[in-house]
Amino acid sequence: MSKRKTAGAATPATAVLKRAKVAHIVHEYDHDPSNHHFGEETVEAMGVDPRRTFKTLVAELTGGPEPTVCAVVPVSGQLDLKALAQAAGAKKAVMADPADAERITGYVVGGISPLGQKRQLPVYIDSSALEFETMLVSGGRRGFSVELAARDLAGVLHATFADIGRARP
Repeated sequence: MSKRKTAGAATPATAVLKRAKVAHIVHEYDHDPSNHHFGEETVEAMGVDPRRTFKTLVAELTGGPEPTVCAVVPVSGQLDLKALAQAAGAKKAVMADPADAERITGYVVGGISPLGQKRQLPVYIDSSALEFETMLVSGGRRGFSVELAARDLAGVLHATFADIGRARP
């Protein structure tokens, strides 16, 4: 594993939280470059509940008011694309191509944060986040997460809570 330390280094995500004066805790761990299961790696490295740790996904919509949105769902489950489309007022949702997600957000896959995106997308957070005092999301870099209250995250992003996650089959 990499031993690169970035303690105290700001990302666009943490800069947004600092400007908004949102209480949060930064968590870092050494990301294994050979591991491409980023959410699971976070859960294992930090020993946190996978239902409280959330991944950020980018989806493209058709037949709705927005062409591209961001979905925040628990690592323990997966995104329900039909539910996302319905929540966003669209006819259909599909996962964005990873290269497009990186270009739009300004982050690399595995480090895409719902905060501080190059072009801030509309954000939909799975309502299960409200079951916990705090949740964890990517802080804008692999091996870097921020912990904060779900309502604080939604407030700073003007995000919508919706039932967009489902259990893995």
